[in-house]
Amino acid sequence: MLMTVIAIYTIFVLVSIYTSVMQIGFVNTAKRKKAILLSDSDFIKAANYSVAKEKLSIVSSFFDYLMFIVWMSFGIAYLSGEMVFKEEAMMSIAIVMSFVIINSIISLPFTYYEKFVIDAKFGFNKSSKKQWIKDTLISFAMTLLLGSLVVWGIYTIITSFTLWWLWSFVFIFGVVVLINMLYPAFRAMFFDKLTPLKDEALDEQIKDLMDKTGFVSSGVFVSDASKRDARLNAYFGGFGKAKRVVLFDTLIEKLTTKELLAVLGHELGHFAHGDIYKNIALVGAMLLLMFGIFGNLPDSLYLEMGITSEPYVLMILLLLFMPVLGFIMMPIMGIMSRHNEYEADRVGSELGGAGGEVELANALTKLVQENKSFPLSHPLYIFFHYTHPPVLERLKVLGVDVGEMDKSLLEGKCEADI
Repeated sequence: MLMTVIAIYTIFVLVSIYTSVMQIGFVNTAKRKKAILLSDSDFIKAANYSVAKEKLSIVSSFFDYLMFIVWMSFGIAYLSGEMVFKEEAMMSIAIVMSFVIINSIISLPFTYYEKFVIDAKFGFNKSSKKQWIKDTLISFAMTLLLGSLVVWGIYTIITSFTLWWLWSFVFIFGVVVLINMLYPAFRAMFFDKLTPLKDEALDEQIKDLMDKTGFVSSGVFVSDASKRDARLNAYFGGFGKAKRVVLFDTLIEKLTTKELLAVLGHELGHFAHGDIYKNIALVGAMLLLMFGIFGNLPDSLYLEMGITSEPYVLMILLLLFMPVLGFIMMPIMGIMSRHNEYEADRVGSELGGAGGEVELANALTKLVQENKSFPLSHPLYIFFHYTHPPVLERLKVLGVDVGEMDKSLLEGKCEADI
């Protein structure tokens, strides 16, 4: 059984790496074609950035695979042998959180390299090393605190119910919903400084948009995200009266008022169609499947690993295999998500009134240009990774002429050059 489990994870890693290799070859070939949406220099720069990120992803995948083998072969057994507590609940918390922190520490070099080498090289990183260390320490502290509470909750459920996997799903699903509600407040408290939007005219226009869709918010806020990153973004967070509209200061700086309203109109389109609830339902389905599988693992697996089916072992196995199930579920979630994006584009363009589709198209183009997003991807990569439709397809649906393109690129049939 252990070999079967390792084989499944191996297939996941190989498919993931193969997808990245195909994307690298595709982008390296596409960047020598006629530039689309970007200037010639920015087109090549965006391609090189995309390739650099994928190469790092491949190295990271190899390393994750090695760590998986270590954990499955002797790592979990080693932790359980080294940490002995009188209280079983404390033992589960100590072992699971040690697993989480060890993995987090080991992944730090990759995070550092991405931010201070790749992102810095391409002009995205605005954060200092001091700020990064502070953010990392805060993240570790929050992980230890909140993670320990979650582990304690699951331990209590496992030791109290026969159908522990079903009640654990209910508990974790509730945690996911709660995190979504509290995310804006947590981010404002520990990371980004949020201030109420001072532009009264823009604030009124945003509230008019929200009124059209029945969106009730606790306010419109501006995040000082530019101190860490140069990319443009905005998000809606929370539920009920706790909902907030958060605009990155970079977004306000780079987009015109009409373009900004078009972007927010798109986000309100998601609200109008209940997409956030659909996404939560999909996450719930994935969690239920995951708990259902790992709540019924055969005893032979534990015997081969040299351990017993203690609560902490079950939790570690869940964490180890979460990326696998996520990768399997991603195409399904991606198909639904891309459909929702088209619908949100339609609503966003309609909310903007006459010429709304033009403003949204202009905003999408600027987002590509400012974020240095390469506008072309291999179809296989889109299938496994894209939650949004390719920007060229979105522009076409909005009625924008994107010019002549090499059909071989769109079909993924170009010669790969890694």
